[in-house]
Amino acid sequence: MSDIPRRDALKQLISAPLAAGLAWTPAEARAARAGADAARQVATNSQTIFTPSFLTQHEYATVATLTEMILPADDQSGGASSAGVPEFIDFMMLDQPDRQRTIQNGLSWLDTECRRRFDQSFVDCSDEERAGLLDDIAWPGRASETLEEGVRFFSNIRDLTATGFWTSREGIDDLQYLGNRYLSNWQGCPTDALAKLGVRYED
Repeated sequence: MSDIPRRDALKQLISAPLAAGLAWTPAEARAARAGADAARQVATNSQTIFTPSFLTQHEYATVATLTEMILPADDQSGGASSAGVPEFIDFMMLDQPDRQRTIQNGLSWLDTECRRRFDQSFVDCSDEERAGLLDDIAWPGRASETLEEGVRFFSNIRDLTATGFWTSREGIDDLQYLGNRYLSNWQGCPTDALAKLGVRYED
């Protein structure tokens, strides 16, 4: 296991190239985030349970369980579920046949592999059983060739989880992003940064 905290590693996915198989634009991510937030608000106001627009109830439950395992709550912020990541992923599937097939095939693979190993679906497995399977597909460099489909799926769902979380209000707060800040005066580049670059201001 890497010594890099999971959240720090996942944050790097925001600016890293996406896994092969799925790609989306910033505009699509913003639209999905807006749709997910609106749907969550409607469900809250009406005191009803969110109804997915594309995923089946079982697929949605699987996504909710999986994304919470990828990005659980910690001392700094809530996890994937409280940030609306499952809803975000559901909205990301709308009107995207290739994306739909990739995710649905991956969710089907996950259940099939769990039934082969544990005689039950992913959501019905114990935390230890689920964690064991995910550990087998989370590291492409050491995964068995027989798990290649699962490795591809996990890379895609991990990228979606990271994007869904850090486009949410909770995710932005987790990053401690303050946005553009007004400076009354400019002090220049910090001296330690200049030293690292091997340059300095002229006297």
